[in-house]
Amino acid sequence: MSVSEKEKDPASLKEEGNTLFKSGDMQGAACCYTKALKLSDSQAESAVLYRNRSACYLKLEEYSKAEADSSKALDTDPGDVKARFRRAQAFQKLGRLDQAFLDAQRCAQLEPKNKAFQDLLRQLGAQIHQKVMFFNNADEGRFTSFLSIQMFSLLLDASAKDSDRQKAAQNLVVLSREEAGAEQIFRNDGMKLIQKLLLSKQEEVVLSALRTLVGLCTGHQSRVSVIIVYILCAVMGSGASTVSLAACHLLQVMFEALTEGMKKEIRGKDEAILPEPSKELRSMLRHLLGMMPASNVSGPGRDSAINLLVKQVPRKSLKNPDNSLTLWVIDQGLKKILDVAGTVPELSEGPPLTDNSHMSCSVLLSKLYDDLKSDKERENFNKLCEEYVQQHFSQAGLDAKLRAIQTVSVLLQGPSDVGNRTLEMSGMMDAVISLCASEDVTHQQVAVEALIHAAGKAKRASFITANGVALLKDLYKKSENDRIRVRALVGLCKLGSAGGTDFSMKQFAEGSTLKLAKQCRKWLCNESLPPTSRRWSVEGLAYLTFDADVKEDLVEDKSALLAMFELAKSEDKTVLFAVGSTLVNCTNSYDVEKPDPQMVELAKYAKQHVPEEHPKDAPSYVEKRLVKLLEAGVVSALVCMVKQESPALTEACRECIARVFLALVERQEDRGTVVAQGGGKALIPLASDNTDVGKIKAAQALAKITITSNPEIAFPGERVRRISFSILNAPLLQNFEALMALTNLAGISDRLRQKIIKEKAVPKIEGYMFEEHDLVRASATECMCNLVLSTEVQKLYLATGNDRLKLLVLYSGEEDERLRKAAAGTLAMLTAEQPELCARIPGTTTHWLEIIQALLLSEISDLRHRGVVIIQNMMLAEKSLAETLMESEALEILSVLAKGGEGTPEPVSKVAQNCLDKAVEYGIIRSREGREKGKGTEP
Repeated sequence: MSVSEKEKDPASLKEEGNTLFKSGDMQGAACCYTKALKLSDSQAESAVLYRNRSACYLKLEEYSKAEADSSKALDTDPGDVKARFRRAQAFQKLGRLDQAFLDAQRCAQLEPKNKAFQDLLRQLGAQIHQKVMFFNNADEGRFTSFLSIQMFSLLLDASAKDSDRQKAAQNLVVLSREEAGAEQIFRNDGMKLIQKLLLSKQEEVVLSALRTLVGLCTGHQSRVSVIIVYILCAVMGSGASTVSLAACHLLQVMFEALTEGMKKEIRGKDEAILPEPSKELRSMLRHLLGMMPASNVSGPGRDSAINLLVKQVPRKSLKNPDNSLTLWVIDQGLKKILDVAGTVPELSEGPPLTDNSHMSCSVLLSKLYDDLKSDKERENFNKLCEEYVQQHFSQAGLDAKLRAIQTVSVLLQGPSDVGNRTLEMSGMMDAVISLCASEDVTHQQVAVEALIHAAGKAKRASFITANGVALLKDLYKKSENDRIRVRALVGLCKLGSAGGTDFSMKQFAEGSTLKLAKQCRKWLCNESLPPTSRRWSVEGLAYLTFDADVKEDLVEDKSALLAMFELAKSEDKTVLFAVGSTLVNCTNSYDVEKPDPQMVELAKYAKQHVPEEHPKDAPSYVEKRLVKLLEAGVVSALVCMVKQESPALTEACRECIARVFLALVERQEDRGTVVAQGGGKALIPLASDNTDVGKIKAAQALAKITITSNPEIAFPGERVRRISFSILNAPLLQNFEALMALTNLAGISDRLRQKIIKEKAVPKIEGYMFEEHDLVRASATECMCNLVLSTEVQKLYLATGNDRLKLLVLYSGEEDERLRKAAAGTLAMLTAEQPELCARIPGTTTHWLEIIQALLLSEISDLRHRGVVIIQNMMLAEKSLAETLMESEALEILSVLAKGGEGTPEPVSKVAQNCLDKAVEYGIIRSREGREKGKGTEP
């Protein structure tokens, strides 16, 4: 392209501006963008140019111009995060801090992991506070002095006004988030003062100290090393849940600073990376493990410590070969963790626990066990657990035996293989059965819970059915203690459901499970009972809902459903898995393997057992159950469950929730309800933090929502694209839905198309264009139809030595209507955007002309329209192509289409007439008037 041509081409001017910007010539770049803006007739293109020019003005310190340009870019695309960020920077320099803060906040919401956005937000927060304090304190010097000295004085002064202390606490936290302020606190005896604040009996003062420490520790490894000396985990053992959570957050920040090292863009510039696991890290872990059996640590504090160990110790990915941290924790602290597992709260000895402690402990034990790599490591874990249980079980006192049984219960809920081995120890099962008959309520409770957790395998369930059912029934009928009655009821429920979904495998007599379920629903709805007792009734329903009759009764009982959903939202996190399991059963969202009919016949002939499906598990029944669950508010319950920060929200629990969501969005008419109640946003974390199966289920649910909903309303689209990609390797049906979701996303904006391209999805989509499955192949081509609006994708088709263009031409002649429309549409857009491709069409296949003529002759108006647009593009590109087309039957077809009439839409006839006019302009044919005058024929 010559210099004069470049001066008239906005795209070339934009590229030249980009090059000058990268080289540091801001004036030259701004000049190029200005010229391109004068020539551009595209709103989207102009928005990008305004955004680019605003970046130049920022560098040139012309902040008013930068703000004006970024605002113009946002007028066209309010979701342009770069333009919004540049406007925030401009507002900041212009002193319009409130407007800058709003823009920066929006940027951080759109891309929460972007460090630049977070840093700007922190800076603006500090500046706003400084501005307020500056006016309150008359001069800046006094303000600085106030920050460095008086804040601590006010916080430590019990006689100071509450409002003054609150302001001091807020300013201290803000100051700690800035590098200069953090250093000032750290160097001026700040640690000793913070230590005094932590010893305060006032919750707000302790919280401000902990939040200040978060600012000091974030991204600064060496400070963490010093702070550990001052801040022990004892603070986390506070009885106040807010203080415990704040301390837990502080320790998590410390963990991240020690394990991840420093990045250059993070403030602090502390580039020294300590070895992993470092001395400081082990020191922190040792303190956390020391909290396990400590009697002076509160229950919430201990739960927080367990939660931290769950999050920080096991490997994030099993691909990482280093599990040394897990081995160190097992070696140093497994017995301390088992001390918590074996604690019976009703006995005098042992640390204080919450209702969630045992469940959290089982999750930690399971995580540690799953992180082991070899049989030798697992055998050592088993041995340590067996030795611990045996040590207590062999003691003479009954309290020690109860501790052993309680430990086995926790192990059965966590690493079940380990739990099963300890349960098989000599005399253990007999002790459990005999203690069920004890007159002591605590003995009964521990034994019955162990019995419930033990009935996990069909073999053991049969043994317990033979030996313990009568005992459990007796306890349920005769016990005067509700805690024992509800647990006995759950034990009966579990034994009664040992056959699972197999209708023919029933442990109890006909109607017994329905009676048990009715009792569970009564317990569940009895608000006078404590949540722990009501939680056990949900456990019972989780087992009984394998029976379709029980499912039908439960969904008809709206009071029971509402009570279950309220429990799911409560503080008792141990109920999460039971609720999830119950809902999976009610929605039939579990995996069912359909047996081969021939194998079934062979099994019948051999008189072997053949599983039978309950008649009420038919699709029509399931659909009605889903509608009733939606009406009862199941979505809001699931959303609350996902938000729970607890070890009880395990990957297995997350998988259950993902399965239920997928069932709920199966019907298109229900998807709006799910989105309106927050289901779309809740699915996003489920698709990234879950089991492998759970990720696919959540991603498929997201894909279904994205197909029929506007992604920008349902959830931020740029996050959804990753989730859709995660199922591109899944079975064909799921690929089809993911591709449809991507098609929808790619059609929304160029920003989303760029995100899709950056995720390297184009090669995968191209691969699915070759699939034999008709739906997958067509949906992949539809997705490509939207992606070719991007110049990056167009360049792929312009590149020589590939068959991309040939594939589109051939697909335009396929019998599958959906595939033809997608391929012809892609071809029409490509030839319009890149005229160079028109000349290549004749070289793709000898049947190219026949294929295009077939589009023109199609009875489907959409195909005819695509056909005439392709011909128009080819004729505009080169005269020789126009001659070839006019020498064929295309001329006659276009003449008919140009006349319009019945069956020919106006857009088709208009484009056809444009083609004929172009042919006349080239002199290939004469106009109608010319033919009449010359009474001749066309040349």
